[in-house]
Amino acid sequence: MITLNDIKEAKENVNNVVENTPLTKAPILSETFNSQIFFKKENLQLTGSFKLRGAFNRVAKLSREKRDRGVVAASAGNHAQGLAFSAQHFNCEATIFMPEATPLTKVSGVKSYGATVKLVGENFDEAYEAAQEFAQKNNKEFIHPFADDDVIAGQGTISLEILEQIPDLKQIIVPIGGGGLIAGIAIAAKSINPDIKIIGVVASGAPGMKESYRSQVPIDSTSVRTIADGIAVRDVTPKLLDIIIDYVDDIVEVSDNEIANAILFLLERHKLVVEGAGAVATAAVMHEKVEIEDSKVCTIISGGNIDVTMLSQIIEKGLVKSNRKMNLIVTLIDKPGSLMRLTEIFRECSANIVQIDYDRDSIKLEFGEALVTIALETKGEGHQKLIREKLKQNGYRFKHI
Repeated sequence: MITLNDIKEAKENVNNVVENTPLTKAPILSETFNSQIFFKKENLQLTGSFKLRGAFNRVAKLSREKRDRGVVAASAGNHAQGLAFSAQHFNCEATIFMPEATPLTKVSGVKSYGATVKLVGENFDEAYEAAQEFAQKNNKEFIHPFADDDVIAGQGTISLEILEQIPDLKQIIVPIGGGGLIAGIAIAAKSINPDIKIIGVVASGAPGMKESYRSQVPIDSTSVRTIADGIAVRDVTPKLLDIIIDYVDDIVEVSDNEIANAILFLLERHKLVVEGAGAVATAAVMHEKVEIEDSKVCTIISGGNIDVTMLSQIIEKGLVKSNRKMNLIVTLIDKPGSLMRLTEIFRECSANIVQIDYDRDSIKLEFGEALVTIALETKGEGHQKLIREKLKQNGYRFKHI
């Protein structure tokens, strides 16, 4: 079993390299829920996530002989960067297997720390199999991203930092993928304060650990699909499930829409760039999946390595959902001046046009008609209602999309 002493030893191993990341109050959520809610900002960690802690502790504990042979891992991003950084620090060779579809930014991030990247397979599981085969064939040390005692102990150092600053904390809310993070945090926190509650959060598109926790037996997901790619783990490791059953008080789930809302909230209101997995604990608080009234709570923001394309999509959808962007398809009479008159209506409503497309060739159109697809910046639901009313008053056929 992993003990508090193992986690304290890990803390000594990582102390001079790994950042003691900021632990700050979340004023908006605190006021909303009449509680003291804090963020542990592992998105500001070196390499952009908590994964550095476990990877660094694991490499630090290797013998010189094993380091000289090199280390191997499979990862879609965060563990890869954590291990590559750690290997570079200890001057040992690292080979990282990543799925072929891994975004270029993540591949470049791993290579920047001197690791060799091999793109293999359509998903993590295929890359994982290839990495294990390579490690065995070449007598190199395979470093598992979560099912490893030294990795788990490294992740548990987060609890030591949190409880050193807030010893009377009542709850810690933690993302769950494979379970290494919550296992380390829970062992450390419960060893220091048995009364503290540890709540895990899974994405609804990767519910394996939640279903296993409820059933008390490992239940692998048949498939996983979520914007929180850092916790999109299909299979449940029995050893980690046993730790979670013993130490974790509850597991809840959040949808992709709720995760996206949390990402946008953290970006806009707290100026934090957070990936999907890093936002699930905050999403659980925002969407009242956890009982926190009149309490002192810490949510773990586990990482910030979000793909820019994904962030752009989340911002776009968030603007539409919050009525700050309005997408319309308007049917016009295709003659000179028609488009100018339409845009004059938007000007009268003080709506700024950010994108426009004119289509006169669609087979859905009658002869002499045109379709205008237009995106507007708006100022809320009332503003959008005004625009719709103005269009109706002027006889336009339109669809709000």
